[in-house]
Amino acid sequence: MVSLLRNQKVRNALLQVLYVGSLAALVLSCAMIARRNLAEQGITSGFDFLYKSTGWDVNFSLLPATANDPYWWFFLIGIVNTLFLGSVGLVLATIVGTIVGLARTSSNELARLLGRTYVDIFRNIPLILQVFFWYALITHLPTPRAAHEAWGFLLTSRGLYMPIPNVGGLAMALATLAVIGAIALPVWLGRTSRLSQPVGERSAVQLGGAAAALSCVVLILMIGRLPDAPLLDFPALQGLNLKGGLRIPPEFSALAVAIAIYGGSYIAEIVRGGFKAVGKGQVEAALSLGLSPWRVFTLVKLPLALRVPILANQYVWLIKATTMGIAIGFTDFFMIVSLTINHSGQTLESIGILMAGFLTINLSLAAVFNRINKAIALKGNQLRG
Repeated sequence: MVSLLRNQKVRNALLQVLYVGSLAALVLSCAMIARRNLAEQGITSGFDFLYKSTGWDVNFSLLPATANDPYWWFFLIGIVNTLFLGSVGLVLATIVGTIVGLARTSSNELARLLGRTYVDIFRNIPLILQVFFWYALITHLPTPRAAHEAWGFLLTSRGLYMPIPNVGGLAMALATLAVIGAIALPVWLGRTSRLSQPVGERSAVQLGGAAAALSCVVLILMIGRLPDAPLLDFPALQGLNLKGGLRIPPEFSALAVAIAIYGGSYIAEIVRGGFKAVGKGQVEAALSLGLSPWRVFTLVKLPLALRVPILANQYVWLIKATTMGIAIGFTDFFMIVSLTINHSGQTLESIGILMAGFLTINLSLAAVFNRINKAIALKGNQLRG
């Protein structure tokens, strides 16, 4: 025994076992104390409450919801709302960040000044303040009777009303996938190596792919159209309120705009760093081949710049920023958990579900983007000029 303790590896292993055992004992004792305290207060622990009716309703849900639905269904509603808000916010933030990042690297001095001013202002104002600002601005818009109208869209203090196809849920889902295909298919056709045409001569193929996908959208909407109903349901004023169409509530709009503007200021700097990483030698070589500035940008600078930024951390952070919705009453995952704690008293279980949910979402998002970054990353010194 003494000879074993003299072995450095054995001593290190025993110390690690002692350390891990101490942590496990501490966690176990805390769990037992918490269980005893809950029992003394008449609070039962466990997850049986998930199958009980909530007794309350939500003001925004992509899934059907009533006050008689169980807690587990409301948790699912909260996760779907968070994912939907996060997806919209990430897309808008990426668009805004790309535009501002391009302005930051432009040869135009005014564009660079505007881009830098945007970044300096919105990156240094806390996100919660921006959420309050946009929410206050939207809720102070005109009433439905004096709504701003353009191309069938109505903007009021109660939200944005827009036309929506009169189709079933399955047809709407398929049409949405077809729209995504119309955006992604031309990009894939322009980059795939399975086509024999040169990359710079695939415009007709890309336009054909986009047209085919959009034709599928129209066909799906026509087939899935509800009987005895027009193809589009336009919002209209009835009494003191608007009826018909799709309503985007002010809470969702304020959060989406705030996340897009705030997140876009950070993504702009990441995009600027990507363009700055493209070597001058590669740009000069492209110009020496007689390529126009636009073709140099689209064929040389942009493909190389998009492979440099690491956006996974920023996207994960923006997903967590959706929890700001509780400040203005948006029923995201965090809001659902907070309401569950207030109504059921199952604090530890609800917080555990919240932590597990966000951990799953963020780890999944990080894994996807890490896989993408690994696939498109430039190896060696390909960016050196």
